[in-house]
Amino acid sequence: MDIQDVKLAVVGLGYVGLPLAVEFGKQREVLGFDINARRIEELRAGTDHTLEVSGEELAEAKHLRFSHVPTELAAANVFIVTVPTPIDQYKQPDLTPLERASETIGRVLKRGDIVIYESTVYPGATEEVCVPVLERISGLVFNQDFYAGYSPERINPGDKTHRVSTIRKVTAGSTPEVAELVDAIYRQIIVAGTHKASSIKVAEAAKVIENTQRDVNIALINELALIFNRLGIDTLDVLEAAGTKWNFLPFRPGLVGGHCIGVDPYYLTHKAQSIGYHPEIILAGRRLNDSMGGYVVAQLVKAMTKQCIQVQGSRVLVMGLTFKENCPDLRNTRVVDIVRELSEYSIHVDVHDPWVDADEAFHEYGIRPVAQPERGGYDGIVIAVAHREFVEMGAAALRALGKPEHVLYDLKYVLRADESDLRL
Repeated sequence: MDIQDVKLAVVGLGYVGLPLAVEFGKQREVLGFDINARRIEELRAGTDHTLEVSGEELAEAKHLRFSHVPTELAAANVFIVTVPTPIDQYKQPDLTPLERASETIGRVLKRGDIVIYESTVYPGATEEVCVPVLERISGLVFNQDFYAGYSPERINPGDKTHRVSTIRKVTAGSTPEVAELVDAIYRQIIVAGTHKASSIKVAEAAKVIENTQRDVNIALINELALIFNRLGIDTLDVLEAAGTKWNFLPFRPGLVGGHCIGVDPYYLTHKAQSIGYHPEIILAGRRLNDSMGGYVVAQLVKAMTKQCIQVQGSRVLVMGLTFKENCPDLRNTRVVDIVRELSEYSIHVDVHDPWVDADEAFHEYGIRPVAQPERGGYDGIVIAVAHREFVEMGAAALRALGKPEHVLYDLKYVLRADESDLRL
């Protein structure tokens, strides 16, 4: 297949797939497919509720059309799969969305077609899990009748500087010829350039360690924060001082959630354990990061008790629910750990987040955010996410939400040290 013969389809139009489809749609014909009919209607109307793509950008993608009808995928010969890869309640990889997407493609797969996966997986998953599904459904033979590629997503939700086209892209293919074609396809839109990996497994491994490395580094900083708090030292002061050295890594303590950093390490540890190796450092980092919500609540309750504030039956405002600032993404947010832990103390919790859809928050976590916090109504206030709206409020306005005696916990260093009662 030559690049001019490529008929492209992007399967899955979430935070990863839609920006990718839009970039391709500015230059070539592309079908954007998603099983969610409401999502397709929204995009056809020129709106993206994830806020990753503006209405103007959607309009610029003149060669992009949308569909939720699986049979329309038959017109494509190159499929890019961008579905979620979450973990289950036991912190094991849940490849169900990936398997179902592969089944959908398998029903329309033809000789000569290429299926490229972008979803984060463990090394080997594409060829060990996805390819067998494609073979079983289509009746075709891998690397004889059809081929595979892998190009891990590097989307950063809410980031308007590092966009899909300006982040260097890793690519790989199941044969040298396919690898070159996959790389050429992405070079059409990636102005930052590409890196062609030696194999699909190498590309899969590269992706999964990107976020594992960040997770372990944040775990170290979180542990340092626990130590410094016991020593009565301000953690941010320490980090700023250490940061004057040119090669000190600028990580900050906090909750570790989201669709990547809090999830991807479990894909790698799952694979490691399946081959008989128990990963010590990665799992230790995960345990520490997953414990931070409980630590935050313990610190808050201790501070309230010291101020003689009755904990049971008190009211606490948690400001922010998304997994990061200035985006509506609720996936794997660890703010819910704080909310649930507070409820264990019989504390009434209000959650306020101007970025989230209230119905989505209730559907995902059973939390109904308040549209407007009650002024002067809270015994405790936790700034859990550094949304710009909260930053712009300033200390006085944030304090005004509390009762005369209250505790203000600045989890995200929104305020100066002397403006809050607690910092991580």
